[in-house]
Amino acid sequence: MNDTNNAAGEVLLRQVDRLAEQITERQYEIQPELELKYGPSGKIKTTQDTKYSLSFLAESVMLKSPSLFTQYVSWLKILVARYQVTEEDLRINFTLIQEILEQTYKETDRELLLDYLEKGIQEIATAQPIPTYIAENQPYRENTELYLRSLLSADRKGAWSVIEQLLAAGTSIQDIYLFIFQKSQLEIGRLWHMGSITVAQEHLCTAATQANMSKLYPYWLTKENNGYKLLAACVGSELHEIGLRMLTDHFEMEGWDTYYLGANVPKEGITESIQKYNVDVLALSVTMTFHVHLAKRLISEVRSNPATKQVSIIVGGLPFNIDPELWREVGADGYAHDAGSAIEVAYSLLSSK
Repeated sequence: MNDTNNAAGEVLLRQVDRLAEQITERQYEIQPELELKYGPSGKIKTTQDTKYSLSFLAESVMLKSPSLFTQYVSWLKILVARYQVTEEDLRINFTLIQEILEQTYKETDRELLLDYLEKGIQEIATAQPIPTYIAENQPYRENTELYLRSLLSADRKGAWSVIEQLLAAGTSIQDIYLFIFQKSQLEIGRLWHMGSITVAQEHLCTAATQANMSKLYPYWLTKENNGYKLLAACVGSELHEIGLRMLTDHFEMEGWDTYYLGANVPKEGITESIQKYNVDVLALSVTMTFHVHLAKRLISEVRSNPATKQVSIIVGGLPFNIDPELWREVGADGYAHDAGSAIEVAYSLLSSK
């Protein structure tokens, strides 16, 4: 079944551009009012959204994870509502995807793709906005809220003042990372998704938090080395790197030597670095679901190389949080939902060896 899923998903992935254009043309024929409603750029945006939908569908099928696609549909419904795209508009788009899949693919591939697509169509009616990431009973909740308000007001000094107060109160750097930085970043992403803040605001807030992380380095860079080594990288053209940066810092706080490659790293660079630095653990981060198959391919290459096959591999990021069993499908040794748990998983993997 796995080979069948891979074949069906890969065939669709190769045809995303062509199919998205056909679907968009058909939707504008059925709904000519869209031309007036969205203007000249409407078709371009619809085509791009359809490409994403097809890519997420393909990835979900390849990885045998329907939840990856249904979560995407839920996210998409809330996002496009900001641009006056109605639930009916979205349903018509998905129905046209269904029709073109029925016309284009042979029976086995068609059945798989349509089965996953149907689950997504059902999600359109039930999708609800994501609740806040700053929970009522969360440790340091008031501090996190104050830090977030400062960021959103572009008050970088005020945001750093929150961190200084926590340090003065004896709060650990790890807690500041997990409860202030991580929770505020997740909430910023949610606010952008809801249309409450702009992309520019999101970038400004992220840059401020990255700067604050750098300011904290003198507080923990004196940690004694424990002899372990970590290599951390994002896969493919992934650009979301702040979460991986937090993870790498956590390992360094524990005394690990860390080699942070960051975002948009060629796979050859990752395999070469494993050998060059003789690392014990490779941490791979994926935020965009349509990059997960690239992580699977990279892991396969690492495993097939005698010089790198012994490295322990941990994966993390949004797709793995959506489907906690996905790490098995990509061939990793373990999965971590945040930086703190990644250290526990790493030590467990090393002790088992």
